[in-house]
Amino acid sequence: MTKLDIVGQIADMKEIDYKNTLAIASIIEVLIDKGILNRNDIALKALQLENITLDEIQDKRIASIGRK
Repeated sequence: MTKLDIVGQIADMKEIDYKNTLAIASIIEVLIDKGILNRNDIALKALQLENITLDEIQDKRIASIGRK
């Protein structure tokens, strides 16, 4: 694999990431526009998911320390 191949793959990944982000943002905006969700709901859920992720990381670190 050449450097050019790697650069091309990174560019493709950036394009995919952009399209995925745009799709998610569009879905969120439609749900807000329809009154199904509000921005506070989304912010709260994002915080909850982020904290769950951080808790899982901490739990794994603690577990790995206990095995040593």
